[in-house]
Parts: sequence; C-alpha cells; structure tokens
Amino acid sequence: MTLVDSLRLGAPEEWLSVAGLGLLMVAAWGGDKAARLIGLLAITALVVAGVLVAPSLTGHLSGSAVAAFQGQYSGDAFAAFGKLLIYLSAIVTLIIAPRFFDRSGGMRAEFPLLVLFASLGMGLMVSATDLIMLYIGLELNSLSAYVLASILRNDDRSAEAGLKYFVLGALASGILLFGMSLVYGFAGTTSFHGIHAALNGPMAMGATFGMIFMLSGLAFKISAAPFHMWTPDVYEGAPTPVTTFFATAPKVAAMALLMRVMLVAFGAEVGAWRQIIVFVSLISIVIGALGAIGQTNAEGGNIKRLMAYSSINNVGFILVGLAAATPQGASAMLVYLAIYVAMSVAGFVAVLLLRDEEGNQIEAIADLGGLSKRRPGIAAALAAVMFSLAGIPPLFGFWGKFVVFQAAVASGLLWLAALGIAASVIGAFYYLKVVKVMYFDEDVGKVTGAGDTPHFALLIASGVFISPLGYLATPWLGGLADGAAAALFHVG
Repeated sequence: MTLVDSLRLGAPEEWLSVAGLGLLMVAAWGGDKAARLIGLLAITALVVAGVLVAPSLTGHLSGSAVAAFQGQYSGDAFAAFGKLLIYLSAIVTLIIAPRFFDRSGGMRAEFPLLVLFASLGMGLMVSATDLIMLYIGLELNSLSAYVLASILRNDDRSAEAGLKYFVLGALASGILLFGMSLVYGFAGTTSFHGIHAALNGPMAMGATFGMIFMLSGLAFKISAAPFHMWTPDVYEGAPTPVTTFFATAPKVAAMALLMRVMLVAFGAEVGAWRQIIVFVSLISIVIGALGAIGQTNAEGGNIKRLMAYSSINNVGFILVGLAAATPQGASAMLVYLAIYVAMSVAGFVAVLLLRDEEGNQIEAIADLGGLSKRRPGIAAALAAVMFSLAGIPPLFGFWGKFVVFQAAVASGLLWLAALGIAASVIGAFYYLKVVKVMYFDEDVGKVTGAGDTPHFALLIASGVFISPLGYLATPWLGGLADGAAAALFHVG
C-alpha cells in the first residue's frame, strides 16, 4: 500500500490533528473568551471526522485493503463503528459543558481542545493493529483525560479526582508496557497479526504472563474489577460533563481496543484467556452491584458514584460477549456498547438537570425525594434510565443484555449466561431503589432549578432511543454491528 493510500485511510485522525492544532492557535489568541467558539468549531470538526469514517462502516470494509502505515493502522468497519460512538459522545460532552461551567467561573478554552485530542487518541486506539500504535493512542487519550478530570482548579474534589486518575493510570500504563515487552520478546514482533501467527500453538510461560499483564492494564482502562478502584472517586470528583465523557467515549475506545487485542493478537489462544475474561466479567457484575447498593443504602449516597458502580456492572455484562470469542459475541458487545452510550448520556444529562434555586448541582440520592412531584419529566427520564440499565423489558437496555447472553449460550457458555442473569437481579435492586426515592419518598424540595433547551433536547433524544421505540433500530444497528465484528475475524 502506498503512502497516499495510507494517508487516505488515516484521514479522520489527520483531520482532527490539523483541526486541533488550528483551534489551539485560536485559544492562544482568544483565551477563555473564545471558549464557546472553539467548542462549536470542535463539534464541527468531530462531525466532519464522523462523515469521513462512515463509509468504512456502511461498506463493511475489512482486511488488507484497509491496512495502512505498514500494518500499524486499520481503517476497517470495526474501527469506524467505535469512532462514530466516540465522536458522538464527545459532541454530547461539548454541548452540555458550557451551562455547567458557567456556574463555576466560565468554560476554559482548553476544555474543547482536550476533548478533541482525547478523541484523536481514542481513534488511534480503535484502529491500532500494532503495539506501538496502541500505546501512542492510549497515552494521547490518557494525558488529555488526566487534565480533564482536574480542570476545575479551584475545586478540591476535581483536583483529587485528577491526581488519583493520574497515579493509578500511570500504574496501569506501566503494567501494560511490561506486558507488551514480554509479548514482543516471545513473539518477535509488535504487529497484532504477527503475534497471532507467532503464538499459534502452545504458549510459552513468558508470553502467557505478558498477555496477562496486558489484559490487566486494559482492564483498568475499561474500569473492570478488580482494577476498578479509581472509577467511583473519579466519576464523583470530576465535573459532570467530564464524567459523562469518561462514562462513554473512553469506555468504547478501551473496550474496542481490548476486543482487537484479544480476538486478533491472541485470537489463536482463546483457551489461555477465556477463563480470565469470565472471572473479570463475573466479579465486575457482582462488585458493581454491591458497590451501588452501598450508595443507595447510605445517607451520603451519591448519584454519580452510583452511576460509576453501574458502569463497572455493565462492563461485566459486556465482557460476557468477549468470553464467547465468536463473531456473534463481538457483534453483541458492539450493540451493547451503543445502547450503553445512550443510557449513560441520558443518565448524566438528567443528573445535570438536578439543580437547586441557585443553580448548584444536586448529587445526593436522598435529595431526589419526591422529585416526581416537582420535576415529573426529569423523574420519568431518570426512572427510564434506571430501568433500562437494569435490563428490564420493554426498555432497550434489555436488548443489550439479551444479545450478549444469547452469544454466550450459542458458544456453549450456558452456565455463564445463567450466572449473569442471576447476578443481574442484584443490580435491579439498587436501580429500583432510586426510582422508589423519586416516586414514593417524601418531597424534600431540593430540586427546584430550571433546565435549558440543549439539555432537554439531548435527554429526549437519548430517552427515545432507550425506550421501546429503540427496538425499531435493531435491524439497522445489528447489521452495522455484524459487519463491524466480521472485520475482526477477517483473514487476509
């Protein structure tokens, strides 16, 4: 493949790089006064990037025809599916951010730039087919994320969240690098396809340890237990728009990267890693559920911490599809990710609308008492999110769980699907507890502030998608997910 072809396939990342550098100059000259303009231009840049990647997804592109830069980058349908979810999540973040930051001294010019560069890094993550490219994308995203978590410099919680994220993220990166070095030492290559060919047989002990270290580092990035310890603190301490971003885009990118690493690089050694994925899946489901129950039972229960434990819980369900290690399982994971992004957007936008008379954010679950009487629309939307996250039909969240369990059963993992279904009952308890507080507890009169049009528009759009109307999109969404998943198993 010529350099021109490689540059054509890498156009989304090249465009975001040029746009980011250009907006960096605007920020340098305009300062924080230009923050809203930069935000609008960043949204435009992300839309253009989405237009550039869409043909790869609709055309179900895969194989050597979309391998660029000497096999380090793939512009296939799988990468395009992940990038579209990432760009959509970033656009939502940039839409909801200005109103929130107006309450804390104004939006900073670097905020949209950090979101843009994080999206660039995540785009490289989902397209990476080489360990070097993997790490470049991962660190570009991580360095932006550390700053985003602590962007409110006068807020102690934000500073603490950024510091915890940085320290634990650096530890995870070190673990990942050590694993990558072991895998390179035993495989003799950093290419995913080269690793697949080199390890196609009995794995050496050192290569097995390298794979485990890599899996541990990536488990931190998707906030899977037992590497989840950073998630509740960062979700609670970071500004809510940033938490919305963390709950969606990086989750998609890290999960897509994990899928490509395990199904492509280590695809010939499914037996060596399946039991690890099964363990991580089940423990994530249980720890996420038990941690969230602690939030609903405690006086100081925080809705953002509850959503953090919910994300850990949902990661466990998504990993059930990875344990299947089949095209059907990979497709189910992508469908679940798309639905999860919509549920997270709806949930955090609803949280942003929980304000008192002065416009301050309401985060305590106890303060939601009687919300249905004062803000019936917000209460109904938040209840729909809770029911959908719990996987209660007929809401669309049920479909995400159904397809991953179906894939597990089809691959002979009936017992895993049965355990997952049983564990989901635990999660239903804490979701229903939030609904009970909003509809049946005494009205505490805390949520009295008014919302704004962009937030309500996003809440309605995401709410419609996770409602029973979302099932109308299943043929279209399933078709795109099937085409994207097939790209991971394409040979040649």
